[in-house]
Amino acid sequence: MMALVRMRLAGFLRTGRAVAPLLAGLVVLGTLYGGGRAQPAEAYGVSAVVLFPVVAWQTKILLDVEPDVQRRLAQVAVGVARERLAGLLAAGVAALVTVAVALLFPWLVGGVSGPVDPGDRSIPVGLALGVWAHLLAVPAAVALGALASRASVGGAGYGVAVLALGGVGAVVLGLSGSVAPWLAPPIMAAARTTGGDAAALTLLGLSGWALAWSAAVLGGYLWRRRAQG
Repeated sequence: MMALVRMRLAGFLRTGRAVAPLLAGLVVLGTLYGGGRAQPAEAYGVSAVVLFPVVAWQTKILLDVEPDVQRRLAQVAVGVARERLAGLLAAGVAALVTVAVALLFPWLVGGVSGPVDPGDRSIPVGLALGVWAHLLAVPAAVALGALASRASVGGAGYGVAVLALGGVGAVVLGLSGSVAPWLAPPIMAAARTTGGDAAALTLLGLSGWALAWSAAVLGGYLWRRRAQG
């Protein structure tokens, strides 16, 4: 199965499909950090929000690279469950690379402020919260991208609609006072948490919410894959 993961990552890179989401990510990060310096926790919280649709789109592109016939051959070779898991693992690896770039980028362009004094703990705490916010968004973004993939929805138009609804819905339904915040992953709530109250119970609750949402969307993806054959 790991050979299939490597093959899909290699296809994603060699065909040049990785360039578009990479450029999109750099553009949104450049825009985000171009307005001046911010504390790491606050900056990273917003970064996780803007990267969510980018990682979802990246996942869709990666899963759509492989031709349908080749995907069916892979199912015969390694089994249906392993073929689907290999795609999700490849998308997860690509997402983690994107997150690593997002965490490093603001330090390269001077987008975050350093410690005020030698005893200032805002930098390590902000880094920890930033890593948490990005990792919280990864499974949800991968799940959304997988649901929007060609193997799931069958057509490019449907896939774009799923990505658009998921990306916009994550922001709109995640606003304070939303009537149905549970319909979206808690990326907006995580951004608010990194900039304010970061109690352990809050972080644990949001992590559980993100995993539950991701599991529900992945369940929809697997159901659609079974329906598509």
